[in-house]
Formats: sequence, structure tokens, C-alpha cells
Amino acid sequence: MLDVPLETTVDAFLGGRVEAIQPARGHHRSGLDAVFLAAAMGPSLRGRVIDMGAGAGVAGLSLAARADHARLVLAEREAELVACAEQALTRPANAGFADRVEVVGVDLLAGSARQAAALSPESFDHALMNPPFHDHGRVRASPDDFRARAHVLERGGLDDWFRAAAALVRQQGTLAAILPADRLPAVLAACDGRFGGLAVLPLHPRAGEAANRVLVRGTKGSRAAMRLLPGLVLHGSAGSAYLAGPAAILREGASIVDIHPVWSDPQWGETATNSS
Repeated sequence: MLDVPLETTVDAFLGGRVEAIQPARGHHRSGLDAVFLAAAMGPSLRGRVIDMGAGAGVAGLSLAARADHARLVLAEREAELVACAEQALTRPANAGFADRVEVVGVDLLAGSARQAAALSPESFDHALMNPPFHDHGRVRASPDDFRARAHVLERGGLDDWFRAAAALVRQQGTLAAILPADRLPAVLAACDGRFGGLAVLPLHPRAGEAANRVLVRGTKGSRAAMRLLPGLVLHGSAGSAYLAGPAAILREGASIVDIHPVWSDPQWGETATNSS
């Protein structure tokens, strides 16, 4: 096991059902995006799942806590975050699912690195992804190298991430990704010819406000049409409190289909009556 960074925090998710260890500073710290990404997949999910660019592992750990029949691989290239994810598996709160989670240090964008890490082509049933989202050279990167790498894409852009996902996921396997809403055109372009039957769910801070995030999921090799779904509103008209549905995702481990039935899709083994 690698050594964790000197300064870390223990952060509870899903009402304490998950505990993650995250660097106190200097790295991207996971929160709402990771939990909603995990909630994109229902509790009846089965098979082998890779959390791509897992960071400290919040999304993958949250999915493992909710989906009893899923086996997770948390794949991350930053050694300090790999160490955090490994240490999190020793936390008592995570004992119920830790034996179904593996942490792998790897640069997923390099095919040779995937091979060296024994991540074989088409060996996963599902993938989760919350990749960097700023194009190289389009924004001023953070002076901290770790945060810059977490937020700024390499020169291949988002296409490199979706190419890697398509290499890892089997035919008719599924992918879920969360990104800023303004990256939707790039996501659709990167999915073209790789993942079809896309469902796009906008996440709105409040009713009447533009979406600031989108959840996108699709099936490898599908030729089904894209569906742009009615958005999910997170907060009421005033204050920072979450509405009941989003709060159930964040604090009780509900999946999106539990609180927003339009997200249901038979090809994902989901119905609107799933419960957490």
C-alpha cells in the first residue's frame, strides 16, 4: 500500500455509508458530481465496473455501497490519490463492500499502460467517468500541477477519454459520464461511433436556471437515438438546501431513477420502481 499524503480529511458520503480519504489541499476534491455519477447506475447493476480517473474513489465507492452485485476497479494515475483510495478501503464504514473494490494505479489514456496494469480490452461491463473538462490551452491552468491535471485535458481532449472507455467496455456495455453542460457538444462528438442510445440529463441548480452539469450515459455499439430528458432541479428557489429527491441521492444512497423516473431504461436493467 502506498503512503497517503500528510494532510488528508475523512469525508462521509451517502449519509455515512461511505467514507473517503482525500488530500486536504493541492488536489481536486470530489463531491456532488461524483455522487450523482454513481447514482446514474441503479442498485440492481451487476458485473465489472471501472471508475476512470477515479481520484480518491468517491464515485466508485458510492456505487459499490449501493450496488451489491457490482465489482469496482478504481483506476487513477496520481500516486497520492491511489494511496488515498487504498487507505479508504480499510475504513470500517466501507467494510461491507471493500472486498468488491480494487484500486489500480494507471494512466488509462495509454494503451500500453492499460495492458501493463492487466486492464484487458473489453473486460468491463460498465464504466464511470468524470474526466478533466477544460481543453488544453483554452484556460489558465491552476499553478498547482495536481489540480491542473485534474481539470485540464491533454492535447487529445475528451476524445482520448471516450476512446479509452470504448476500448475497456465490452459490446453492449454501458458508460456514464458527468461534465459541465457546455461540454455536451464535445461529449456527443466523442461518443459518435462508440456509444449510442445516449440519454442526456441536465442538472439545474434551480428551476428556471440554465443547467450547469449534464449526465450522459450510453451503450457501446448501440444505434438507438439520443434522448434529451427533462432536467433534474437540485435546489429550491431560495437558500442552498437540496430538494427532497437530490437530497435522497446525496444522503440516503438513492439512485437517479428512484427520484426521476424518466431516467429509467430497460436496456440498463432499470425500471421506475427501483429502490435503494
